[in-house]
Amino acid sequence: MAKTVTQIINDAKVGKFSPVYLFTGAENYYIDQLSDYFENNIVPEENRVFDQTVVYGRDVEMLQVIETARQMPMMGSHRLVLVKEAQDIGGTPQRSKSQWELLVKYLENPNPTTILVFCYRHKDFDKRSKAYKAMDAKGTVFEHKGLRDYQVKDEVLNMVSTAGFRISEKAAILIAASIGTDLAKIHNELSKLYISLKPGEVITEDLIERNIGISKEYNVFELQSAIGRRDVAMCTRIVNHFAANPKDNPLQMVLSMLYGYIIKIMIFIQAPDRTPATLAKSMGINPYFLRDYEVAAQNYSLAKLASCIAYLYEADTKSKGIHNTGTITDGEILKELIFKITH
Repeated sequence: MAKTVTQIINDAKVGKFSPVYLFTGAENYYIDQLSDYFENNIVPEENRVFDQTVVYGRDVEMLQVIETARQMPMMGSHRLVLVKEAQDIGGTPQRSKSQWELLVKYLENPNPTTILVFCYRHKDFDKRSKAYKAMDAKGTVFEHKGLRDYQVKDEVLNMVSTAGFRISEKAAILIAASIGTDLAKIHNELSKLYISLKPGEVITEDLIERNIGISKEYNVFELQSAIGRRDVAMCTRIVNHFAANPKDNPLQMVLSMLYGYIIKIMIFIQAPDRTPATLAKSMGINPYFLRDYEVAAQNYSLAKLASCIAYLYEADTKSKGIHNTGTITDGEILKELIFKITH
């Protein structure tokens, strides 16, 4: 049965356990969160040497895992068997398949006093396999495929709220736009902010700028907004800042985000369904940003946007040394690009 992180942890807190858990998906943040919770909270610390086994997939065979799972607890009511990096069990894909098939037999009659946990990171477990179907039927499955750009802001809001703090809407968007979809990195950056706050206090754009180094004025998000408004003066100030701080604003990252931005404007212009929720979903953005794209759509035709794609391609080839004598810097490439886009 599929459950959320909150449901799984709340069940565990009241002693409601499944005989087997599968935590899987391309996004590792919540898998690691669940793994840490089970490792540190299920078996009392004084009993762990007897009733808790933590292993890595590359170091074990499935038979070893099953034999350990069949053992009765020595000191408490439950034994925990936690397999980290479970995707490495068996090594090769073919051998891995045969290894996981051994689990199916065990799950026909699992040990009711063992909590067996598999942390299958970096990718999705094959839902067509017998092992997946057995774990889903007999136990609890958590799967996280990763986030789309438009979902990150809500994850930031949720992380901050869970930690006992608050964050302004714009500050959450600034973090989402600047850091991207890497939840572990977002968590690490937010942790830097918690240190200087009292419970319940608000994370602001100023606090982010002082403690994380993300400029509230000079970032890719603000550059996109200035491009959409065709605000040449603001674009120039931001690009000059990027040129002076190339390590904080690598050209390839900026080009990638601008490419996605131009494509989204084209989708906005051509979308047949203008309902805000549908439009935002088709563009892969948070509805909060729709007004910015409406402004951009008034300032750019499809023909101009197609030219912008060509400008981006040209800038990308120059950044890689193609049609570039080696004397032009990344900052100069970006300045030339923004001039072409906005004129």
